[in-house]
Amino acid sequence: MPITVTAPNGVLTAAGRRAVLPRLTEVLLEVSGLRNNEFFTSIVGGTVHVLDPSDIYAGGVNRAVVLVEVKLANIGLPTPAARAAFVTAATDVIDAVTIPAHDRANTWVNIINAPDGGWGIGGTAYTGDALAAAASGS
Repeated sequence: MPITVTAPNGVLTAAGRRAVLPRLTEVLLEVSGLRNNEFFTSIVGGTVHVLDPSDIYAGGVNRAVVLVEVKLANIGLPTPAARAAFVTAATDVIDAVTIPAHDRANTWVNIINAPDGGWGIGGTAYTGDALAAAASGS
């Protein structure tokens, strides 16, 4: 389940840059109810992209927006309540790993769900049922 964080250079603290993905991974696992699931833990990964501040825009103007995007199989965060909990918790993580001047309104979180068979790892395309079976050890 890829997590991508895109931030302007200087907005994430040095420690925050190293901590953001482990913390977002924990949030995703917690909100999903999969904190101790070895299979799901092993398939959550991601990247941090730190860009020149002049390369980030919102509303057509240069703005210090931090973007968090998580791509999940269609069974991930399946309810509006789960998605809302992830958005809030992920924004809290960004608040904790950015400089004090970063405005919470400049943290955007997007959840993208892949259709059945549209999410895969190691050359295997998984349906939601196949992922659930793999997570339960079936």
